Amino acid sequence: MQTNANNVDEFIAECKDKLKDNPGCGHTYYNMGVAYLSKGDFFEAESAFREAVENSPTLAEAYVQLGGIAMHQGDLDGCLNYNQLAIQARPMFATPHGNVGFVLLQKGEVNKAARSLEKAVKIDPKFVQALTTLGSAYLMENDVERAIDVCRRALEVEPMFGPAWNNLALAALEQGETAKAVEYVDKALETGFDVPQGLLDEVEQYR
Repeated sequence: MQTNANNVDEFIAECKDKLKDNPGCGHTYYNMGVAYLSKGDFFEAESAFREAVENSPTLAEAYVQLGGIAMHQGDLDGCLNYNQLAIQARPMFATPHGNVGFVLLQKGEVNKAARSLEKAVKIDPKFVQALTTLGSAYLMENDVERAIDVCRRALEVEPMFGPAWNNLALAALEQGETAKAVEYVDKALETGFDVPQGLLDEVEQYR
């Protein structure tokens, strides 16, 4: 969307003007929702995204944003439902598959989570968050080698992605490779990632 706005408030005002002329434009509602999100105004953002999908039911990105707001509010089921709607709207959109996998993992449905995350990385092989979350799922399934593989793939894309180093540390401990676990924890800390205290305590004895 072309804009002459100098700040977020001007951009929102532009969107509102456009909607006066074209009140059924889902994309304008979506852009306005993103602007409200950037201001931290979740109430207005949610309202705009709801209008977006009402006017453009196939606008998968708006469902994903609604899912993000639901997650922010601690509503896992709401986040899951919105991302499933996004998948229905656009099956080959990797992000909602990744989000569904993340939520299912939070809910303890590890096998289902892994299958959703596998779909996400099949669609987008460089989807770093999905690769790393899939690594977590594989670790929970005791499939350590596959966990290592997907986390290394994530680090090929983004070498400073702390959660992937954290997962590699867990995998190294599973394999009894304590020196590697120490190395990987240090790598995770270098990225600024908040390594869980339990893991820090465990590797400390191997320094």
